[in-house]
Amino acid sequence: METLVSNPGAFVHVRVFIGIITGLCVARLLNGLANMVQHPRREHLYSVHIGWALFLLLAVMHFWWFEIGLARIERWTFGLYFLVVAYASCFFFTCAILFPDKVGENSSYRDYFHTRQKWFYGLLATLFCLDMLDTAMKGAEHFRSFGTFYPLRQTGLAALAVAAMWIRAPRFHIAFLVLALAAEVFWILDQFAVLD
Repeated sequence: METLVSNPGAFVHVRVFIGIITGLCVARLLNGLANMVQHPRREHLYSVHIGWALFLLLAVMHFWWFEIGLARIERWTFGLYFLVVAYASCFFFTCAILFPDKVGENSSYRDYFHTRQKWFYGLLATLFCLDMLDTAMKGAEHFRSFGTFYPLRQTGLAALAVAAMWIRAPRFHIAFLVLALAAEVFWILDQFAVLD
């Protein structure tokens, strides 16, 4: 039987704040993608960059979708609140690294992406790890309900992100992107297709 929050006001308070951060993420991604459509020649498009933007858009939407699970938390502490806000903020930082205010001294998004790949993939690895902490704080039973695939998936994606910080081979980045997108789509369809 699911345990609902004893103080629904606390749940709403937390959801509103992370909703603001999530909204900033979506706005950053959509503005960046729209700018690419508006100025395709000026922006020198890069498929890996666009792919990660689409991955993040899906991941941010998924994050907001599954955070309904915060209703399982009976008692909110500042530590739990801090973790959820840090998780949402990490999404924003990752989106901001992907779409800066200006590409700057780099001649293309490809150049920009690879000059910032350590930051991007480091933040991505952090997101995969924060997801496990977020899931664990919703209770051991909730964490176990995802089976052994979940921690293996998250750990594997985090390890690939750490490796991607130093690998420049385009094929690796494309393969990792395709794997991450497939894993995210599978995970959503398998575990989160219906909001409970």
